[in-house]
Amino acid sequence: MQSHDLIFRKSSYSGARTENCVEVADLPGGAAVRDTQNREAGHLAFCLREWTALIDTLRS
Repeated sequence: MQSHDLIFRKSSYSGARTENCVEVADLPGGAAVRDTQNREAGHLAFCLREWTALIDTLRS
């Protein structure tokens, strides 16, 4: 799936005044993440298992 086909949203932890943030898009069975400052570089795709493990680790 190409980045331009995805609907990205800014992280809720990103400040409104800063460009230092990531964007996330839902994928069937996972998520895609990209750098707001380097959108043209593409995205990283994570399967649901990887994405859930990351979120669980960040929350703990």
